[in-house]
Amino acid sequence: MSDWIDAEAHVERAHDLYEAGRWAEAAAALREAIALNPYQPDWLFNLGVALEADGRYEEAATAFGESYQLRSGDFNAAMAAGVNLVRAGKVRPALAWFDKAEAAEPGEVYPAIARIEAHAQLGQHDEAELAFYMLQQRKPECAEAYAAIAASLLSRGLHDRAVWCLREAARLEPDLPGVQAKLAEAYWQTGRHERARQLFLIELREDPGDVGVLMNLGRLLVEMRRLDEAREKFGRVLELEPDHAEAHAELGFLHEKRGEPNRSVVHLDVARRLTPDNGQVTRRLARLLLASPKAEDRQRTIELLEAEVERLHRVAERDGQEELSTDGAALAELGELLIDAGAQTQAIRVLSRATRMRPHDARLWHWLGLAHFHASDRSSGIEATREAVRLDPRFVPAMHNIALALLREGQWSRARYWLKQGLSVEPEDTSLRRLDVQLKLHRLGWSVRWLASVWLLRRRPALKA
Repeated sequence: MSDWIDAEAHVERAHDLYEAGRWAEAAAALREAIALNPYQPDWLFNLGVALEADGRYEEAATAFGESYQLRSGDFNAAMAAGVNLVRAGKVRPALAWFDKAEAAEPGEVYPAIARIEAHAQLGQHDEAELAFYMLQQRKPECAEAYAAIAASLLSRGLHDRAVWCLREAARLEPDLPGVQAKLAEAYWQTGRHERARQLFLIELREDPGDVGVLMNLGRLLVEMRRLDEAREKFGRVLELEPDHAEAHAELGFLHEKRGEPNRSVVHLDVARRLTPDNGQVTRRLARLLLASPKAEDRQRTIELLEAEVERLHRVAERDGQEELSTDGAALAELGELLIDAGAQTQAIRVLSRATRMRPHDARLWHWLGLAHFHASDRSSGIEATREAVRLDPRFVPAMHNIALALLREGQWSRARYWLKQGLSVEPEDTSLRRLDVQLKLHRLGWSVRWLASVWLLRRRPALKA
């Protein structure tokens, strides 16, 4: 009897904590109640609600699932378990819960809508369309179904069909949450920026505090070069959520566009501290610090870049990869920044790994060659750079670097060959033409010296017997 009373007290306390917005404490109180009486499906369901509010979606899905096991056929528990698995990124196992929810309430449309969205996230677009058409047979004018299939169409680049579906959703249910924002995204992707802007504003009139819409509108305004308006939208997000990492990052990028590096560094620094795994933010911050004349900024640049290299190694180990991330563009930029920062050894290490992972990427071989040149290893530099030219026979900067390295080694004939190759692709390239002039002056000097030596031989007195 005492355990039952104690459990009820924990449940009452959990209710008060939840109402006060103290969701983690509410979940802890409910766990204490469940430990005393583990056969209460309502308590398990409420635990799922508290965990969901606290953003612990996978734990919430487990709690909803346990509630369903105690009360088989509970539509709400099955749907909540599936939805939270999707939020946790566990989309495939969520499908089984949507099946359970549909079996519990065959007339409900929400399991089918959730299934459309889940298949779209998995890239199973044929299955998403099949689920959509099956739902249409039961409920032909379902606005949420049109909105759900539109996401699948947008991800496949079928923008016109997506726009039509979203218009249908808006026609059937003008107040459907998010429909105007989705339609705005579709117009944005088709290049109709002004129409997209208007629709985002309509959505914000309904919900001025929608952070997702504010962020998208800000990004759209950046594309439209309306930077002051974009800054205001990102600033509004930070008023609502001061620790919103993406808003800080976008403001950092925006200030960089406006030629305000100091303000950009402030926001990018905050964004990196909030999301240290965001490689793009780290690289942009490093590039800005690298341009600073302060010695401490250059040292911090190297520290940031080394930390990014270590992060990529950890990601590779976690994912079971033998090498670094397969993002060739990011690796090339990272190598370039390490070279500019004077960290040639680290640059060679990163770019060597990158070329092993992406052996057909001419850019990576080019940057690897440049790192070797800066490290005074001309032979390795020439070898790597020649591989870049083999992969891309019109890669003029690589030809320039080979010619320059050969000139510095005194291999004038070989240098001339690479200069001719480069000038055949870009006859007006200034750097190549400058090297060509240098080579011609050398040949002229050699000719003068040869003529002088011949003249001196002819003037030399004959030997006596």
